[in-house]
Amino acid sequence: MRSAHAIDRRSFLAAASALAIAPMSLARSGIQPAPDPAGNRVLKSLKFGMIKDGQSIRDKFEIALEAGFDGVEMDSPSNLDLETIRRAKEATGAQIPGVVDSAHWSQPLSDPSEDVRRAGRAALETAIHDCHALGGTTVLLVPGVVNAEVSPADAWRRSMRALEQIAPIASKAGVGVAFENVWNNFLLSPSAAVRYVDEANRFTPAGAAPVFSWYFDIGNIWRYSWPQHWIRELGGRISKLDVKGYSRAKADKEGKWAGFGVEIDEDDLPWDQVNRALDEIGYRGWASAEVGGGDRARLKDISQRMDRVFAR
Repeated sequence: MRSAHAIDRRSFLAAASALAIAPMSLARSGIQPAPDPAGNRVLKSLKFGMIKDGQSIRDKFEIALEAGFDGVEMDSPSNLDLETIRRAKEATGAQIPGVVDSAHWSQPLSDPSEDVRRAGRAALETAIHDCHALGGTTVLLVPGVVNAEVSPADAWRRSMRALEQIAPIASKAGVGVAFENVWNNFLLSPSAAVRYVDEANRFTPAGAAPVFSWYFDIGNIWRYSWPQHWIRELGGRISKLDVKGYSRAKADKEGKWAGFGVEIDEDDLPWDQVNRALDEIGYRGWASAEVGGGDRARLKDISQRMDRVFAR
């Protein structure tokens, strides 16, 4: 096992930079996906559950592509058949950049119960294998939840123990695990997020690409912080982006959850600062919509809104 200082900010950024000039390695690294050949900052994806039209998985993939998306993120574990998903992917040309761990809220790695943590770890392992089978590069994970029964120290210690066991499995599969910032009362500053990613990456097998990275949710962070600060401090640790609108002004008047009741591009997020920070760290990768979905027209509107905010 390497020391806690083995993957500092400089070495992590250097690894990400090296991958940026080697797309084949990049695709299996779990750090960042291959950049858009057209030179755009982002490739656009959306969550599978947002696609309300279409009878089959293939239909839904085609609808996503027609709306302007490049890929679709799946959930795992799920009751969908992997072979059916693979056939739909091959038939349509849709990419699957990764999967979302569907058990991280119900079976968090920070739970006081060892049985719950064990189940959560098993679900994460399933998600890693499913992601590999579908050609994705990351599993989105909420790594822990802090509440009245679980302290930040508890969440850190328990989740790290699980990540130590997961690291060799993920590395062997060529799949990264990307931590998302959500309203879970855990890892509430960019410095804490940096330290968490770097500590987890102590468990990456020697000589392998870092397993753990950050799945940065731009809208989630705007409730209590400034996304540009997080982007600059996390730097090359950011592997993917989640995109949604959030209005502080609306939240101040109607409550924090009401802040999500705005569309992308009708929020008060500082998108110009977000884009400047993304350019500074050299981000080129996936950005996934995570908003209320709908029919073809709704998905096309979401895609166009994403185009507008990333063009600022």
